[in-house]
Amino acid sequence: MTAGGPRLAIYNFGLHTGPEGDPRVEGFVLREPANFEAAARASGFIGRSGYRGVPGPRSWGQQVFPRFIEGSGFDSAPSSLSLWTDIESLMAFSYHGVHADALKHGRNWNIKPSWPPLVLWWVDGHRVPDWQDGAGRLEYLHDHGASGRAFTFKQPFTAGGEAYAIDRDKVRRIAQENAKGQADLLAHVLTLKV
Repeated sequence: MTAGGPRLAIYNFGLHTGPEGDPRVEGFVLREPANFEAAARASGFIGRSGYRGVPGPRSWGQQVFPRFIEGSGFDSAPSSLSLWTDIESLMAFSYHGVHADALKHGRNWNIKPSWPPLVLWWVDGHRVPDWQDGAGRLEYLHDHGASGRAFTFKQPFTAGGEAYAIDRDKVRRIAQENAKGQADLLAHVLTLKV
């Protein structure tokens, strides 16, 4: 990752309907490698945090979770942290192709949250966010609503803290371009158990 202008960070967090190894979450586990690979091939992707003790990219700090995990019976939960060049690129990845297939089935694997499932925020070009940043921003979004500090696709902001209108045509163009390099991944996930 190189320094430069502001970059968009995303952190998401959810609670599964069962523990690791439970057949109810098998569809999620089976899709995870394809989702990571689809992100790596997507336009605008900069990088993602790995998980300590798991092969792949290094972890961006010690993994922590927002307070919403308390009382769940879990000491770990599905979450991710990544960096993107812009909101349109992230949106094209999130709501099209391989990741869109996972979102379609998410209700089978995750409990309905009473908190925002994700948070977006801008970071300086030289910074890499850590897990604490993500968990803290998600809690802030839940407690205070969308702002330049913590926001969502529904209420996006610029790096300067101003309300932003997403360029939907750009999202579609990027998604179409991504699809060319991810057709094999999409074909694979469509064969997987839900």
